[in-house]
Order: sequence, then structure tokens, then C-alpha cells
Amino acid sequence: MQQKQHWEKVFETKADSEKSWFQPYPETSVQFIKELNIPKDAAIIDVGGGDSYLADALLQEGYNNITVLDISVKALQNAQKRLGKNAEKIKWVE
Repeated sequence: MQQKQHWEKVFETKADSEKSWFQPYPETSVQFIKELNIPKDAAIIDVGGGDSYLADALLQEGYNNITVLDISVKALQNAQKRLGKNAEKIKWVE
């Protein structure tokens, strides 16, 4: 439970720019997926995806079977809020 509390606090209190792993566009991950010629309807899961922008980028690229898994419900809520209506196109798992 201590890990979960830690991550909830991180995603409740830190701005994107304060997270050492933050990328406004996940270039490396998107390029890797493209180079593998993964079909647009392939199941893609972002493990530990939190409120990263990978799901946003994949939606923009036309992928449509995306799951984001994270220990922090706050991280998932942050991403859902940012995506607005597009959040409905993603499966979210805490």
C-alpha cells in the first residue's frame, strides 16, 4: 500500500514538468511502434502508463485498441481529464 500512496501523491502534487520522465510527445515509443508495423487494431497496453502522453499519441496515429495500466488512480484520472471525450476510446486499468 505504501507504493500506491507514494504514486498517488506524486500525481496529485507534481506538474508534468516536475516529473523526471515527462515527455510532451513520446517520440521513441511511437517510432518503435510504427517501425514494427503494428496493425492499428492491435491490442497495445501501456504498463505503468500513468498520465503519459503515449495514449494520446497513439490515438492521433489511428490506433484503436489501447489500454493504460497504472497503480495510481490519480494518474489515470489526470490522463482521462486531459483527453476529454477521447478518453472513452481507451481502456483504463488501476
